[in-house]
Order: sequence, then structure tokens, then C-alpha cells
Amino acid sequence: MSTGARSRRLLCVFAVTAAGAVALAGCNASGGNNLTLATGSTGGTYYPLGGEIAQLWSNNIEDVNVSTQASGASVENMQLLDQGENEVVMAINGVAASAVESTGDFEDESLSEPGEVRMLGNVYGEVLQLVATEESGIESVEDLEGHRVDVGPAGSGTEVAARQVLDAYGLGSGDIEEDQSDFGDAANKLSDGQLDAAFAILAAPAASIQEVATSTDITLVDISGEPAEQLMADDESYGSLEIEGGTYEGVDESATTLTNWATMYVKSDMDEDLAYNLTKEMYEGADDIEHDVGEQVQLDTAIDSPGPVELHPGAERYYEEEGELD
Repeated sequence: MSTGARSRRLLCVFAVTAAGAVALAGCNASGGNNLTLATGSTGGTYYPLGGEIAQLWSNNIEDVNVSTQASGASVENMQLLDQGENEVVMAINGVAASAVESTGDFEDESLSEPGEVRMLGNVYGEVLQLVATEESGIESVEDLEGHRVDVGPAGSGTEVAARQVLDAYGLGSGDIEEDQSDFGDAANKLSDGQLDAAFAILAAPAASIQEVATSTDITLVDISGEPAEQLMADDESYGSLEIEGGTYEGVDESATTLTNWATMYVKSDMDEDLAYNLTKEMYEGADDIEHDVGEQVQLDTAIDSPGPVELHPGAERYYEEEGELD
């Protein structure tokens, strides 16, 4: 079954509302006020956070109902948006940039309408976290060679970033024993000794990493130095971030790593007033978001690092009103 067919089946049969009920969202309609937000795997941050944002929109915007859909996250989400399967998607800003420019994962299979992707705004800072079991002895990216490493679900932003990091440090797929799972499964495998290390793009602190740390001695591996600096120079969507010691149980040393933005995207043909209301409510209603990263949904970082993706005119109108645009 093709990705599109699987997505349509999920959308029309198993569309999950933000409140957790089953809903049919736009199965036989294109556009309108029934929207579906593509998120990520159930073990990540996108799925529960996306559910809360969808509920916020549904509760506070008249005649708008937003349901959520689990997915393979960023790369798949950009494809779903392009195919018209979802009206709103969450994706890493660097992946969206690749989608618009037909580079990276989109070089061989570009979007049909890459120029139609539009940005609503940033949601929270994504943190690339490389977790290793202390027993593995892994203390650096180079130490991953020969070990069992999870690079994230196929088509996810984690996979994209993991492969970029491995390449920057001179490692290819053949240099590791590669696994691909969502981080919920990867966390279990780390605890069970089936994996030595795993990449994950999650908010910090991440509940799934905290769970691993309570049962297994872990290390947060630095992603820093010249290879990381070059990667940030080559891809301006990346920044550097320090995860302070004590963020996770038993991990006393701070670790330097890379960060991106998780961002909301739509297509250019979305009604301007609808895009305006979605953007406005996401920031003005952010205090009602109970997820740990809800406090990061802030207007003052909403349009940081947009890359080549243009703002939707509706979102742009909101930012102009709020004085966020010159």
C-alpha cells in the first residue's frame, strides 16, 4: 500500500481528535473547516503536543474542527501536506527547507508543489539528543562505530538529522548496526540492552529519556566540535544548545548538541482568515497547553529561522498586528 493510501486510510478511519475521540475529518472534502493535523509517532513530542494544539483550535475558533493523525513525522508530513492529505502539519524547519528547495530527502522525490508550502509559526525548540547506555562505553559520535544505533523512524526529522551527524563525523550506515524505531520503542530497547545508543529529536527534558534513565545508566553524547560547527555552517536551520547536567537522573555532566525548530506548515491556498485565526490562537492560547513544552510556544520566537519558506499571508497579518515584522 502506498504512503498516500495508508495516510488516507488512517485519516478517514482512524483520525484521532485532540480529545482522544475518533473523528472523521474532511474525508470527503477538500478544505473547509474540518482540518487534520499530521503530527508524529505516539512515542514522541509531536503527537501529544499536536493533540493539545488541535483541541485549542477546535475549542476557540468558530466553525473549526481539528483532528490529529499520528505519522512518521517531518519528512512524511511534508509529503502529506503536498499530497493534500493533511491541511496542517508539524515539521522540523530544516526538513521543510529541504522540501521547498528539493534537496536532501526530497532531491530524488521532490514535492509536486514545493513553492506552495507556507509557514504559520514555530512551536518549540527541537533538541537532537544522542543517548547511549553507560555500559556501551560510547562517549563521542565517533564511538558509535560498530555499535547498535537507532537513527529514528524512516522519514522522520530524527533520521534526517542523525544521518547528517553521522556523515559529518565520517560515519556511514555501514559503520553502525542500524535500527529504526520511534523513540518510545528505542527507549525500551535501550533499557533491555537491545541497543547501545539512539538518536532522538525531542524537547528537553524528554519523558521517554527520563524513563530510560530511571532503569538504566545512560550518557548524553556531545555533538560538538569542528564537525558540528561545519554542519551548522552548511545548514543554517541548526543551532547549538547545552543540555545541563541533572536534566536526566544520573546524568551529571552537561552535553552540547544541535537544535532546530518544530514549526507549523500549511499550503498557500488555505483561506487567509483561517490561517490568521490558527496562528493567533496558537500563541494567544498557549497558556492553556499543559504539555511540558507548552511554555515554549511564544510569539517572540514564532518566526525565528524561517529559511526559504514564506509566511502564509494570514500568519503574516497577525505578526504585523503584533509588531513582530518590520
